[in-house]
Parts: sequence; C-alpha cells; structure tokens
Amino acid sequence: MNTVQSLEARHIVSTYRRAPIVVVRGQGVFLYDADGREYLDLVSGVGVAALGHAHPGLAQVIADQARTLLHCSNLFYHPLQGQLAEQLALLSGLPRAFFCNSGTEAVETCLKFARRYWHTKGAHGRVELVALEGSFHGRTYGSLSVTADPHYREPFEPLLPRISFVPPDDPARLRDAVTSATAAIILEPIQGERGVYPLSASFAKAVNEACARSGALLIADEVQCGLGRTGNPFYFWTLGLKPQLVAVGKALGAGVPIGAALVHEDIARTISAGDHGSTYGGNLLACRAGLFFLDQLASGGLLAHIGRVGKHLEGRLRAMAARHPSIVDVRGAGLMWGLELNVDAAPVVETAIRRGLLVNRTGGTVVRLLPPFIITETEIDRAVDTLEVTLSEVLAGVTT
Repeated sequence: MNTVQSLEARHIVSTYRRAPIVVVRGQGVFLYDADGREYLDLVSGVGVAALGHAHPGLAQVIADQARTLLHCSNLFYHPLQGQLAEQLALLSGLPRAFFCNSGTEAVETCLKFARRYWHTKGAHGRVELVALEGSFHGRTYGSLSVTADPHYREPFEPLLPRISFVPPDDPARLRDAVTSATAAIILEPIQGERGVYPLSASFAKAVNEACARSGALLIADEVQCGLGRTGNPFYFWTLGLKPQLVAVGKALGAGVPIGAALVHEDIARTISAGDHGSTYGGNLLACRAGLFFLDQLASGGLLAHIGRVGKHLEGRLRAMAARHPSIVDVRGAGLMWGLELNVDAAPVVETAIRRGLLVNRTGGTVVRLLPPFIITETEIDRAVDTLEVTLSEVLAGVTT
C-alpha cells in the first residue's frame, strides 16, 4: 500500500480522495485488495460494473475482439457500431446513436446537437439551456456548465452563458424559465450525485408541458440511472418523459469505456459531417462489450432479475430504516438507492470498508448503493446486515 501511495504521490495529479485500499482483482460482486481481503462491492465502479467483476462471458468477447481488431478509426466502417446502435434504438425508441467514451462526453454531445438543431432551423438566438438545481452532468466545460453545485463550478468560471437553474420540485419556476429562447431542458430523471432523488411525476408532467408549449428540446441524462439500473430500461419511461436526446454511459460497456448520445430522427437530420467527432468513440472493443451487456440485459434475463432483487433490496432498506431513526429517508428504484442520514455519511462509509463492505457517500449525508446488476438476494442480505451493524457502530460513537 505504501509503495502504491508513494508512487502516486510523486506522479499522479491528485483529484480523487481515494480510500486506503489497493484493489487488485474482482469476482462477481466482490473485490479483493493486495492483502487478499474481500469486499462486497455496492459501488460497482460508480455504476459501471453492471455485470460484476471478471464476468467470464464479457472477458471472452473482449479477448476475442482483442485478437481480431481493436480500433480502425471512424474514417472507415466496421460491423459493430450499427449493431449496437440498433439494439439501443430498440431499447430506447430513439433511432440514432453517436458513440463516445463516457457519460460526460455523451452529455456534451447532446448539448451540441441541441444547439446545432436550432442553428440549422435558423433560430440562431435559441441558445438558452434550463437545468435543475441539484444536478450533476459531468466535469467538462459544457457538462459542468449545466451542473448546479458551486463547488464544481466556481474554480472554472466563466462557463457557458445563458443557463438557468430551477428547483426540481417547482413546476411554476420551470414554466417561467422555459421560453421561446430555450434550446433545451436538461435533467437527470434520478439525480444521483445530489443523493438519489427521483423526479416527481408532477414535475415530469410540467417538463412535458413546457416542451410542448415552447418547442424546447428535452435532454435526459440517464448515465447513472439508465440501461436497467432501476429495473426499467430507462427511468424517463417511468416518469412519462419524452426526450429527443438521451445520454448514456457507465453500465453500457460493463467496465469498457463507452458512452452514447441517443438521438431522435428530427435532431439527427440537422447534424452534418464534421459537426462532432471522437477518435476512440464506437471502437470495436467498446461496441463488442456494449453488445454483450445489452444481450445480457434483455435476452439474458438480467432486466427481470434486477426487478426481483431490487424489490428485495428496497424491502430490506425500508425495514432497516424503520429500526434506525438516524435514517431520515430511503430513495431510489431497482438497484439505485440512497439512504439519507441525520449525520455525515463519511464515517459510515469508512467503517463499512473496515467491515468489508463498499458503499459511497454523496450529498454529504447520503449513503449511496449502486450494486452490480447480478447481485443476489443472499448477497443483498449480507450487505444490508453489514450496513446495519456499521450504522449502529458509528451512531454509538456519535452519541457517546
């Protein structure tokens, strides 16, 4: 551990607060450190390791593709981008895809395509964006510009101009903010970094009405909550939202970096050659991983599995909350949950690590759970039992 830390201290730009463990391998829902200690992983690479760790089927297709061809650039066709785009179209109802390398890049693509749409239509002044308070869309300049938290924004200002933030529970403020100058509304159907806050049905209705009245486009950021995480392919379905652009990433490659902007045909018609690009986006390795993941999600029965185990996880969390006054709220869906505490969540996360359980903290007082999609009821029981003992231990220390 000291060797790894000292090497990073000399050579790595430090932008992460790493936990004091060195992870060297994984298996299923478990990670193992350099000392051989086992951790039940309810972080899953912040929602990336949807198929768990070292999935044999994924490992096989990655190895096969590596022996065949990894990359040929987007100057040429290859057989896999169209196949992956077709599967995403069947899943989302949006017929086109642009492939990139991450969720943040997918958000950037959506923002650019929204602006390009109105420029093509001749509405050159239609450039305003409406985002939500509590939002997190990434750390690149465009995605950061529609991220609300000043902690992320202020060191890098000025960012993109003409962006308004409205509360995610105030339909009236939304109606006032969306005008004929609004290019697009961007939102997370479940606000993950804020602390796992699903948008309400009433607010979603107001979004649809504002878009219908003004003609503004809707961008759904489903990077964290999409592709089966909630037990549905996309959470915008659950809310009845009607986006023309959807950003996905994280789970899509199950560990291989890939993101995508899913695009309505009306938007796609306004995009021209050279408007956007990505050197690595949609390379053969990433597409092969994405195809394998989507096959597991649909044909492999994984989506139905998430629905079953997600209900079990919700039941266990709500029962635990009923026993612990320190848990003031339980929010989420499927395999995406946040436990809001009446104390800082950091000591809970740190103590859980010592007990062999990986969870993370977001929103200051929220313990976030994003387990791999393959988790079982037995593994959920073990995780929740460990978390409950951890909570009791931490709160005993707080109150004494």
